[in-house]
Amino acid sequence: MFSVGNIENNHTLAEVTEAFLSRLPPEERGKIQAEVFKFVRWLGSSRQLKDINPVDVASYGEQITPSAAKPIKSFLAYIQKQGFSRTNLAPHLKVKKSSSKTVAVWQGSSVQATLTTQGYAKLEKELANLKNQRSQVIEEMQIAAADKDFRENAPLAAAREQKSHLEGRIKEIEAVLNQAKIMREGQDTTRAKFGYTVLLRDLSSGKEFSYTLVDPREANPAKGKLSVASPLGKAILDKERGQTVEVTAPAGTFCCRIENIMTLSTEGKVNP
Repeated sequence: MFSVGNIENNHTLAEVTEAFLSRLPPEERGKIQAEVFKFVRWLGSSRQLKDINPVDVASYGEQITPSAAKPIKSFLAYIQKQGFSRTNLAPHLKVKKSSSKTVAVWQGSSVQATLTTQGYAKLEKELANLKNQRSQVIEEMQIAAADKDFRENAPLAAAREQKSHLEGRIKEIEAVLNQAKIMREGQDTTRAKFGYTVLLRDLSSGKEFSYTLVDPREANPAKGKLSVASPLGKAILDKERGQTVEVTAPAGTFCCRIENIMTLSTEGKVNP
């Protein structure tokens, strides 16, 4: 049974999203559902709430427009209010200010993306899955349409809304794949470059963590993919092994040292 107010329940993002949306009036739900779904899909719907951290949220904020931030902040506020997280994640969703022209170019995916081989393959897999989901939704629409009373046909309305969401994401991925440039894998690891995996040590805690520097479209810090446009990505890009960098981000200011720089083989294995 779904319960609130207990962090130890280890609820997933998908479960909490369903609870959040179910509490909203239908007219309000339709306005924010698509943006919340994008956010949850980016983080991973099966991830547990206790594993979501400020860096995840701040990194997502690097990629969205101001209009997309409000629904997500409402969702994050709900998470804390219901006791699913000890941290108030909403303030960490800071969107970069940009001109309307820049925003339009980004949303239309007209800027060429540079992806790793693994990132390109991942998008291809997601595209295939979305198309399968779309076929299933179309079948659901046909079944729901058999009910001639369209005035209060909630299943049909829900299926139409889901189909619209799926088609939007499908077009977005197809545009990226059609224009994407596959990154060439180099062997010079003296400096942190695009596509390289960098091992870092947090100087305050001593903990080590690693990220692969990628295009913003491929970014997902929760899975070790760090955008070169993020505060941390900018700080370590083109730096040498052994250098110390200071990073100021919504999650706070911290210092880390570059312990190692590695490349990925075509099989996805790390080459030192």
